Amino acid sequence: MTGNMRRGVMKKAAGAVLTALMGVSLLSGCGSGSNEGAASDGSGDGKRVTLKVEVFDRGNSPSPHTITNNWLTQYVQKEFGDPNNIDVEFVPVQRSEETTKLNVLMASASDVPDIVFVYDSSVFYRYAQQGGLTDVGELINEHGPNLKEYLGEETLKFGQLEGQQFAIPGKRAITARYNSYIRQDWLDKLNMPAPTTTDELYETLKAFKEKDPGGLGSKNIPMGLALAPSGYEPLIYSFIKPIQGDLTYSQRYELPLHEGFKEAMQFMNKLYNEGLVSQDFSLDEEEEQLAKDFQNGNVGFITEDVGQILYADGVLDNLKKNLPDSEVAAIDTLTNPNADNKYTKSRYGSNGMYIMIPKSSKRSVEAVKYLDWMASGDNLLTMSTGVEGENYVMEDGIPVVKEDAAQEIKDRVYNGGDMAILANGKVIGDQETNEEAWTVGFPKQNQELMRQSIAVANTDTIGPIVFDRPIEAEAKYGTALNDKLKVIIVQSTMAKPDQFEAVYEREMKDFMNIGGAELQKELEQALQEQG
Repeated sequence: MTGNMRRGVMKKAAGAVLTALMGVSLLSGCGSGSNEGAASDGSGDGKRVTLKVEVFDRGNSPSPHTITNNWLTQYVQKEFGDPNNIDVEFVPVQRSEETTKLNVLMASASDVPDIVFVYDSSVFYRYAQQGGLTDVGELINEHGPNLKEYLGEETLKFGQLEGQQFAIPGKRAITARYNSYIRQDWLDKLNMPAPTTTDELYETLKAFKEKDPGGLGSKNIPMGLALAPSGYEPLIYSFIKPIQGDLTYSQRYELPLHEGFKEAMQFMNKLYNEGLVSQDFSLDEEEEQLAKDFQNGNVGFITEDVGQILYADGVLDNLKKNLPDSEVAAIDTLTNPNADNKYTKSRYGSNGMYIMIPKSSKRSVEAVKYLDWMASGDNLLTMSTGVEGENYVMEDGIPVVKEDAAQEIKDRVYNGGDMAILANGKVIGDQETNEEAWTVGFPKQNQELMRQSIAVANTDTIGPIVFDRPIEAEAKYGTALNDKLKVIIVQSTMAKPDQFEAVYEREMKDFMNIGGAELQKELEQALQEQG
């Protein structure tokens, strides 16, 4: 392990210890009966009440807005709060301190908002198991008809624990996750077709290295790679065998428990030792060097989050500025020998964040009503996109942002994604509609490539298994195993070919000893229970 990587792992481990220590007294202020009979309807008894709602603060509020007083908070108050005799108070939490701050709030019944949320499923499970969350099942049935219809049973299931609805999951607009891109102009110079299998990709990468179509010499990188999920996960998914149909374990650190994982590491080792991938990938967790290499024209092939390179003034636009004759194509090329040679790749679950109502809240009815209001009519569209005719225009049912709108108009929804907590992305309609709505937000010159990228990303996908109970070992060992996954990838990839077996077995033995074996046993048991 490199010094930089070791320091990164130690830093993350220290953060995990802090979170764990805080979790010991996590819900000390959350009495189990504090919510009983306390959830009054603000509009029903004539008393005006206050509903406190968490909101992410990213420190990017444009003047004169603040995170607690802006166009959207005023919209919520006018359209939901005032008609229901409710004062909606937004409680800011820094996005970078999401879990740490929430732990502090949850430990104090008097300070915790009535609506809180988190992306981490293990944190949600911990709150639920400690008795800190309201079961909102009946509340949704009684006060959330729009909410129930909007989310549907598939998404609601993500917030259930042993038959109780302890979270209201946000809905993910798009489940497409990863895509592959190749320099079409390099292929054209070599008179080669785009590779359609993993074996063909290997031969293409060798040709990129040996024939150097970009004339780059030592700067030539046939395949760009970073120690980031979008770099290594598509490669790994193209070797692993799904656990159940088109489903597999939900956590990234559970990848080593799959049949085919070792084969994936062997392939990465082969690419590395033959000089076909970025040689300093282990130092590039944030993809900063990969972005530079790609936009400077040094990279022939990459895997990436779908659309990531296509944003305005992003790496593709910069590549075109630097090399006007360059061409990039979206391709499907990684075939899985352990899954009938399909183009297997990860997809997101249908859920976004976990929206929760603390057990100590006296405003659970109002909280559900607020989320139901958000799910009704055009409220989500307004919160994410603004006012029709001013912020956007509708074209064939798709809201198209007006680029020529005044800055003060654009600033209305600067934090729309954080306020519209029921939607992860722009949830306009069905998946196809949402995808097109996402696409038209990209620069016009990149939109067709975006459509192709989405089509590739949606092919032969593998989604997460949803268990009806928490996997205790995930919360117990998840942080350590996630760090260990990176160590396995780095050490196995960078080992000399004749040392691969020894290195891989050593690192996997360590993985199993620090919690992997217990995790594997519990996952297999949960599978049997689920049938």
